Amino acid sequence: MSNRSLIIMVLVLIGATAYLLIKGDGDIDMGGEKHGAEAAHMEEAKKAAPAAAPEAPAAAPAADAKK
Repeated sequence: MSNRSLIIMVLVLIGATAYLLIKGDGDIDMGGEKHGAEAAHMEEAKKAAPAAAPEAPAAAPAADAKK
């Protein structure tokens, strides 16, 4: 391969990467695994998830009653 084709290939790959990052929101956290105060938002999400869960089974018996 010539140097010219290598440069073109690298530029195409850089362009494709930039396009995917822009279209994919580009919100990438490269910080790794979080511990301590940084991970506190996960506890809030766990508390909010069970609050939404009981609503889903309440709809299931109504669907069974229609059968």
